[in-house]
Amino acid sequence: MRLSDTIEAFIKQMLQEEQMEIELKRNELAEYFHCAPSQINYVLATRFTPDHGYMTSSQRGGGGYIRIVRVCRSANDQIAYLIRERIGESLDAQSAQVLCAQLAESKAISLEDARLIAAAVSPQALSVPIPEGVKDAMRAKIFKTMLLTIARQKNALNG
Repeated sequence: MRLSDTIEAFIKQMLQEEQMEIELKRNELAEYFHCAPSQINYVLATRFTPDHGYMTSSQRGGGGYIRIVRVCRSANDQIAYLIRERIGESLDAQSAQVLCAQLAESKAISLEDARLIAAAVSPQALSVPIPEGVKDAMRAKIFKTMLLTIARQKNALNG
């Protein structure tokens, strides 16, 4: 397991124990993991974002801290956020894969649905001789359409 994965798992474990919010000291965490504080920054910047369902804030200085708050969103709210605000008109392949993993991890969609979306928007599925920008626009449309279909199916089953 990579150090970033270990740090992420450690923080998520703390969030489970502490409920919705934790405060950490960057230097103490770096010391605990025997790494540079920049490694902690990297994990926070890439794994504890609004897309992942977290909000972070920090205060620098002697008594500085990092606050991580888990944002509770219903599956429909998370899907609506992605469709309306996050995905936009263009979506690159790497971002699409990350979003699929996040949706499955948060249980907003099933793992099977996440895998289907990931396959449909993968570079292999879109390996046609057109510019990357066009592929990214197609990927965004496909992703949004599939999410809308999943949301409608969930609502039909629950309604």
